Parts: sequence; C-alpha cells; structure tokens
Amino acid sequence: MSETMTLPANFRHVRLLLAREKAHPEGARDEGYDLLVPLDKEGRLDPREWKAHQASCRVRRFDENGDVKIGRLRRKPGGQWYFDYKEGESDDEIGFRLGEERFLTGEYVSIGTHASMHTYQVARVEKP
Repeated sequence: MSETMTLPANFRHVRLLLAREKAHPEGARDEGYDLLVPLDKEGRLDPREWKAHQASCRVRRFDENGDVKIGRLRRKPGGQWYFDYKEGESDDEIGFRLGEERFLTGEYVSIGTHASMHTYQVARVEKP
C-alpha cells in the first residue's frame, strides 16, 4: 500500500513555481517546489497534522538545470517552517512567514536562504 493512501484527508500536493523577478521577468515554470503537506480549512499549514505525520511531509525542489533536491518540511521551536534536505543547516531553505501564508492557487509565498529570498506562486493544490 502506498504511503500517500494512508495520509489524512487534509494532505495536499502543492506546486510552487518561481514568480516574476528581475532575472526571470515572466517567472519560470521549470523552477520551483512540489510539497506534500497538511493544510487546514483556510489553506494554511496544519501544525498538528504535520507533527503527527512529519515523515510524510515532503519537499521536492527542482530547477531549470534539471537539478532536484528531496527533503522534508520541518519546523523550528519558535514556529518557523523550513525545508531540510540533509543533516545540518547549510542547505536549509527558510519559508518567510510560511505559517501565515495560504496555499491557494494564485497566492504567493517567499522561500530562500538567509542570503537570498525568492517569491513563488502557488500553481496548483490537489489531493495526492
């Protein structure tokens, strides 16, 4: 049986695509993230479901060069959400106010490292 078949009903596959910015005036459909995360009724990350199903909360980062990184959605003690790809913090990506953002098609979220932040548009939200 597939792991996604046993997930709670509020888990969603969320696709984020790079929004317009100076280096990409039209945005970029080949750069972004695929998330498997629990969302509440408002479309926000659900911390209770995340805590109960942390191992299932996945992140897949892809870019225009065909590079892919697989990681997990994590949460710091203060409540800040981040993407964790390997042990240590050198490759972590922070979500700017990710706990307050709504993951609804057309909305925007900001993700990046401490050195650079990029804006992504929610391209789709669907059941896994």
